[in-house]
Amino acid sequence: MTALIHLNGPPGIGKSTLAARYADRHPGTLNLDIDTLHHLIGGWRTSQGQFHDLLRPLAWAMAGTHLADGRDVILPQYVGDLQQLQIFERVAHDAEADFIEIVLLDDRDAAIERFNSRDDDSEWTRDNNELVADLGGDEFLAGMYDRLLAVLEARPDAVVVRSVRGAIDQTAATLDRALATLCAEG
Repeated sequence: MTALIHLNGPPGIGKSTLAARYADRHPGTLNLDIDTLHHLIGGWRTSQGQFHDLLRPLAWAMAGTHLADGRDVILPQYVGDLQQLQIFERVAHDAEADFIEIVLLDDRDAAIERFNSRDDDSEWTRDNNELVADLGGDEFLAGMYDRLLAVLEARPDAVVVRSVRGAIDQTAATLDRALATLCAEG
């Protein structure tokens, strides 16, 4: 069956890397990395992160269209708001697709350190790092982590995959096993 696979997790945990790998190995899968859509909207550099409100409806439409065509979608996106998560779930169900939730986790301090030590020097990452610093830095990231845990507590079907720093191949293999099990059950 067609599926919307949501890779949730704190910023810098490896969601985008793992989603890209998955999509590369599964032709036709849409890697719906919302962060890559920012460049499509003028003024994104000065938005203070406000373009997520514009981009989510675009992502819902893109996911729904792709799923309705019988193709899988992988969504590497931190979602720490239960209502936003439920909308993605509804998009999947409206397209008669499964909604699979994977949460990539490391412990809180390690997750914050991983964000702070990313070696990506892209314009998006630099802008995002500035935004996080302006919003409180490590304290802000800790709050995001805590919100994610609260969402996870409310979503008993979500599967946690431990994301180990520097072990992307190991994490990818664990993710593949989890997805194989979930797809076999679905």
